[in-house]
Amino acid sequence: MGNWAMSIRLRNTKTRQVEAFEPLDPKNVRMYVCGPTVYDRAHLGNARPVVVFDVLFRLLRHVYGADHVTYVRNFTDVDDKINARAAESGRSIGEITAETSQWYLDDMGALGALEPTHMPRATAYIEPMITMISDLIAKGHAYEAEGHVLFRVRSYQDYGALSGRSVDDMIAGARVEVAPFKEDPMDFVLWKPSTDDIPGWDSPWGRGRPGWHIECSAMAYELLGESFDIHGGGIDLQFPHHENEIAQSACAHPEGGFARYWVHNEMLQVEGKKMSKSLGNFFTVRDLLDQGVPGEVIRFVFLQTHYSKPMNYSSGKADSAYRKLAIISSELVSRSWITKEYLASPGEFSRTYLPKEVLDALSDDLNTSLAITILQDISTQLEGLNRVELSDDEIDDAHRKIWSIGHLLGLDFLKFEQFDKAASEGLQKLSEILNSEYQIARSSRDFSRVDFLKNALVEAGVNVQISKDAVELIPTAGFDPKRIEDLK
Repeated sequence: MGNWAMSIRLRNTKTRQVEAFEPLDPKNVRMYVCGPTVYDRAHLGNARPVVVFDVLFRLLRHVYGADHVTYVRNFTDVDDKINARAAESGRSIGEITAETSQWYLDDMGALGALEPTHMPRATAYIEPMITMISDLIAKGHAYEAEGHVLFRVRSYQDYGALSGRSVDDMIAGARVEVAPFKEDPMDFVLWKPSTDDIPGWDSPWGRGRPGWHIECSAMAYELLGESFDIHGGGIDLQFPHHENEIAQSACAHPEGGFARYWVHNEMLQVEGKKMSKSLGNFFTVRDLLDQGVPGEVIRFVFLQTHYSKPMNYSSGKADSAYRKLAIISSELVSRSWITKEYLASPGEFSRTYLPKEVLDALSDDLNTSLAITILQDISTQLEGLNRVELSDDEIDDAHRKIWSIGHLLGLDFLKFEQFDKAASEGLQKLSEILNSEYQIARSSRDFSRVDFLKNALVEAGVNVQISKDAVELIPTAGFDPKRIEDLK
């Protein structure tokens, strides 16, 4: 364990460098990642940090042991967006947040994400937030004004260190909320008053609710302590959310270090452009799953780009990922006794058979793209003429390596193979039907039935290739088997 542990390196936003990761306590490695505000379905961009930090969680568990890693990801279930959704829908806030939280877990689970150790809800930590705010006021770092409590930004001299900007530069370039009761434009809200029709809690400053930033500081302190190892999230949270978290926590607990390593993933585009409903490239994770794109395909596409680089999700990449996964997964289940061996204890199996070069790749700042390349290289060894040159032992060794890599990357080959097998069997029947209809049409010159079947298959996500001798049906990443049931 110790030798591997020293080899992990992470890009620390705090220092702008890739650094050796040395946990405060190797027997209790702690990570906090900002979670969702639960008022709607998670979109594809929301899923990227989930996959990134799921891989890091898996790597830490592999290196330090599953019992020695604590991963916290919160649910923000008190927010003005939630209040607005409740007002427009007529449903209760509790009903909305319970439903959308479960949606989130279901959708992220479909992408192969493990559930974190703790998933605190902000509303369950109101008292610790009030305690922290009171402490900040007592220390002169916060003040009450017209029912609000605000953090006094200039009381923390290191403010801006994470994002690399001075307070004055931020005021000049940032959109700050101007309010007459603020001492300084950069001061931010810790507590705000609530009207009777929105959630509120009793506090020394009247009935109200917490600001967004204080939530994570309080929950991280309660669950991970005043100092912990890693804080993660999307780069869009670096300022102001994470900057404000640091300021609050450092001032409330000056004896602690809060997070030692800050890891941020870059943003996601779809078809080369920023997601936008007006461009027609805005997708929730559920949209893609309901269109028949397997979660393993979405995850595979994500893993092909390093987390610190902007990534582009496209239908072309998804189709390519589908084909690669189909080749890998169908090959794996041919050695069923190895599959059973893996399923009996995936963690131990992976620890035993994982190729060192994959561990080295992931330990080098989560180089998932290199890990995927190694996975594909091993898979290629099992194809065609390459396989002829391998002994049975070498084939078994390749299978074990692929299963092990899949476990660490969070790719469920068995689940994908079951999906692909069902799809292939259904398409084989339709291929025979379409070929028969095509031969009849060539004689009758009536291609209406052929055109109907072809259009239905294309709409179901199938690439249809017809020649005079054969019909080939190739599923794309968006293939939805349910849409071709009636055609058979």
